[in-house]
Amino acid sequence: MSALTVDPAPGQGQEWDDLVRIWEETDAPEGCKVEIIEGIVTVSPPPSKDHNTTAELLQRKLYAVIPEDWGIYQTLGVSVPGRAGIYIPDLVVVPRAIASGPGNRVPAEEARLVVEITSRANANHDRIGKAHGYAKAGVPLFLLLDPWQSGRPTATLYGEPSGSTYRVLDSVEYGGTLKLPEPFGTDLDTGIFPAG
Repeated sequence: MSALTVDPAPGQGQEWDDLVRIWEETDAPEGCKVEIIEGIVTVSPPPSKDHNTTAELLQRKLYAVIPEDWGIYQTLGVSVPGRAGIYIPDLVVVPRAIASGPGNRVPAEEARLVVEITSRANANHDRIGKAHGYAKAGVPLFLLLDPWQSGRPTATLYGEPSGSTYRVLDSVEYGGTLKLPEPFGTDLDTGIFPAG
């Protein structure tokens, strides 16, 4: 992962505009992910096959339970200016009307669920920085799939955001069943996900 640091006043004024411009103009290799995490432009390599398989399996499950006018996106930017961030979650569930039209990002507060699948190189960004950003933006549900959690793959569902923190709603080691509340209203068998 490479990084370019910019000295932003988180989410405010010209500094934020400059940071977004740098993000938009970053020329990364095909398949790489360019994000702004706490004022730092980062470039991550394409995810592993197991990472992609996890996203695909979860996406398949979610399509069976979301409203018809919602979509699930794998490359949609989520803007979190209050944390000097533009994240690209592994999956984001958002009403299709919000995700349609020009541009390449949506306000984080419009997301109904964001999902991050940790990779060895980015686990702390997902566990800490992005979790705080999603909570601060008021994203109601954040699902962290963490195959790198201390040698025991774990799925944790966060909710009830307050300030920049979430409450843990459910947490299971891979193999257990995680309950996604309404509007999803489904049990998620985490045993289907590759561990690592």
